[in-house]
Parts: sequence; C-alpha cells; structure tokens
Amino acid sequence: MTPELALDLADACDLPALTSLYDGAARWMLEHGIDQWQPGGKDAEHFRLRMAQGEVWLARTGSVVVGAYELWWQDEPAWGEQPPVAGYVHRLMVDRAAAPRGAGKALLGHAERRIAETGRTLCRLDCRSDNAALVRYYEGRGYAVVGEQPAKTDGGGSPYAVTLMEKALGPSRP
Repeated sequence: MTPELALDLADACDLPALTSLYDGAARWMLEHGIDQWQPGGKDAEHFRLRMAQGEVWLARTGSVVVGAYELWWQDEPAWGEQPPVAGYVHRLMVDRAAAPRGAGKALLGHAERRIAETGRTLCRLDCRSDNAALVRYYEGRGYAVVGEQPAKTDGGGSPYAVTLMEKALGPSRP
C-alpha cells in the first residue's frame, strides 16, 4: 500500500467528505469527456445506506481525505443473484489534486485484501461499457471481462450498459 495512506471505515462524520470526494471525481470525469458520474449524483443518504449495507472505506493522508471506495457483499442489479463468493467494489474514487500517486491502485489492493480476509475468492466490479479507458485500467490490474449487463439502473435516469469484471483472489495473508 502507498505508505502515505491510512485507511479506515467511514462513519456518519465522514458523509460530507464522501459527497465532496464523489462530486470532485464526477467533475474531473466530465472535464475529461467521461460520461460516468454526475456532480450531485450521490448524496449523504446514499453513503449512509452503503455503510449500513456494506462497507465504505476512506483513505487519508494526515487528516485529509484523498480517496474512498464502497465494498458490497452482493450486487444483484449488475450481477444477478450469486452465491456468496465475491465482494463487489463500487465508487473507487481519489482526489486527483491531493492523493499521492498510486492511490487508486492502493485502494483497489486494500479492497481485494479485505474481500480475501472474509474467505471470498473473487473481487468483482462493473463500469460503464462505453468507458474503454476504465476497462483497460482494471485489466491492467488483473481483472478479466466476464460479461455485460446491458440495462443496469442505479435508481435514477435511464438504464445503461456495464462491463462486468472480476479477479480471482489468493488466500489472505496475515
């Protein structure tokens, strides 16, 4: 892991930081021609629900929040009903102005280790099918495309296609 990062589970006090981080990542995407997230697309209630139903992890350098991700234990909207063999990473995000180089990779590695600690053997994620750069990013980290969900919905807006990706995890290490 990037030595400058400290990772902790988020709590209610972190809701403003999470929404700000999401909005910043969404603005960066729009500025770079990526139609993935929209500023204001995830509010405090979204993150409060994710904390109640799964885990939300924050990365800090000192006292500054520089990244986060959501870890779900099921993801029926994208993957359908599945046996409990995987963890599902969502909203992997970094503050590009404040995060140290490699923070996204470190967050993803943390998620993989956390999933492996539970005895689950797969890390799964999805991303919009029209975001080829993100698919390549995950392929470069050992993820394989295993399918597509042509009409995922996130509770707002029109359905969209997502590429389903997974990575086999080895046994957890102490």
